[in-house]
Amino acid sequence: MNHPVHARTPNPIAGLLKVFRTELLAVGAFSMVANLLMLTPTLYMLQVFDRVMSSGNDLTLIAVSLVTLFFFAIMAVAEWARSRVLVRAGVRFDAALNTEVFRASFEASLNKAGRNPGEAFADLTNLRQFLSTNGVFAFFDAPWVPIYIAVAWLMHPWLGLASIFFAVMLVLVAWGGHLYTRALHTSVLDAGMRSNGFVQSKLRNAEAIEAMGMLPSLFTRWRVMHLTHLEAMVSNQDKNQRVQALTKFLQYSQQSLMIGIAAMLVIRGEISMGAIIASNMLMARALAPVQMLVGSWKGFMAARLSYQRLGALLTAYPARAGRALTAPLKGQISLRGLIARAEGRETPILQGLDAELRAGELLVVLGPSGSGKTTLARCLLGIWPLTEGEVLLDGVPIEDWDRAAIGPSLGYLPQDIELFDGSIGDNIARFGTPEPSMIIAAAKAANVHEMVLRFPQGYDTPMGLAGSQLSAGQRQRIALARALYGEPSLIVLDEPNANLDDAGEAALMQAMKALRGMGRTLMVISHRGGLITLADRLLILNRGRIQALGPREALLARNTALGGALPAHQSATES
Repeated sequence: MNHPVHARTPNPIAGLLKVFRTELLAVGAFSMVANLLMLTPTLYMLQVFDRVMSSGNDLTLIAVSLVTLFFFAIMAVAEWARSRVLVRAGVRFDAALNTEVFRASFEASLNKAGRNPGEAFADLTNLRQFLSTNGVFAFFDAPWVPIYIAVAWLMHPWLGLASIFFAVMLVLVAWGGHLYTRALHTSVLDAGMRSNGFVQSKLRNAEAIEAMGMLPSLFTRWRVMHLTHLEAMVSNQDKNQRVQALTKFLQYSQQSLMIGIAAMLVIRGEISMGAIIASNMLMARALAPVQMLVGSWKGFMAARLSYQRLGALLTAYPARAGRALTAPLKGQISLRGLIARAEGRETPILQGLDAELRAGELLVVLGPSGSGKTTLARCLLGIWPLTEGEVLLDGVPIEDWDRAAIGPSLGYLPQDIELFDGSIGDNIARFGTPEPSMIIAAAKAANVHEMVLRFPQGYDTPMGLAGSQLSAGQRQRIALARALYGEPSLIVLDEPNANLDDAGEAALMQAMKALRGMGRTLMVISHRGGLITLADRLLILNRGRIQALGPREALLARNTALGGALPAHQSATES
């Protein structure tokens, strides 16, 4: 189902951040101590030049220096403590959010929302890292800028005015630089993602590319994307360098002009000699948070985008408390006006289907390619994103069930077999806690036990990425064993014999007979006639509608009237 995002919906991450109020208060307290003690170098310089140098008293110098060192030690501890608190808070933030991000990104992928699930975890990492960097310290230090400027003003109004001028200029440069580079920075990221995504998608089909000599043509297309990315990146770096050059000009000018202004005031006799160095240090301290904000501005904007994207993801796919499984599933399926749609397609794939899959029966679904058979299988399992009407599992809408609770009671063999990196046993056990007896039972039910034992390490044999170490037929038979693991109540098989040889199909027929005898509910999609002999009922789809649904014998007898929808050799043998 779709989960619409409402523009005014509060970001769920904002509520999570409130949980860390204690940590933020602690960081604020440590920042207050550290920033107060940042005045120590200024006061030390004033004491040395205005008292120690004039009096020539060594004991006074030693005493002032020891007190200064003591304050520096406290400041260092405060800096360390607030950094430690933020790092720990970042880890807790990740721990509190990663489960929801994992679940929501999986649902987004399942609903074909268009985002790479890895981007959500990159956003989470970006947020966690920003919470643990100096960029956050800059926000805590920024409120102290007026205080430092006020101290400079107390030394002399001109020093305060100079501090205000340079602070405002740095802020304006930072904001203007953001506006100046924002659009181009976004285009650089988009171009890089397109280029990398193109390469990754093609590498998954490297064998077909090599066999058919497609590499030169694909390289030409990738090179155009890559050069577009490089051009945008160069332009973006040029703009960034201009902003950085202007920022450095202001920083260097501030350091020199502050000394010049202070020297002029000394010449006029309005401040002391010690105030020259003290005012320069105070000015540097006053502008340090501003400079830190300027330096971390890109990181802040990136974290802000991550915050918005993660918030939108979690809002679109909120956690739902599904219905718990209180009794074993029977596997009864009811379709009530089922309509299935696809993005960019006006005509529905499935158009108002009403049907029943009775508990304990074997239903074989037939129909020409593109009639909606695979979509129907996915709708039955609740994994098709755009649906209307109802799919009831044991009388309950499929989306209302807790997926983790009913998952072991469902078996699914998709048309496109996808096995995962791990052992054969791990794949059959669905990567849960492996139960050797259940793994062997599922393998025997799928008639692959003997085949697995012939592998070098048996059930511990590594599959390789996506089952690359196995043939298509072997992958299909192991995927069938995975579908049968745990004796599920409802089993949906999409073209289970597509990649099987005669021996494999004979083993499949034997497995279907055994499952039928055990009272399992099965829906099997097939283009080949062998499985029809086992069916209790047949369902014929055509252009997204049910052309016929009824007992096998009755539909076989009506095959001519149905336009030869059943496999010709099968109808001939049965009629």
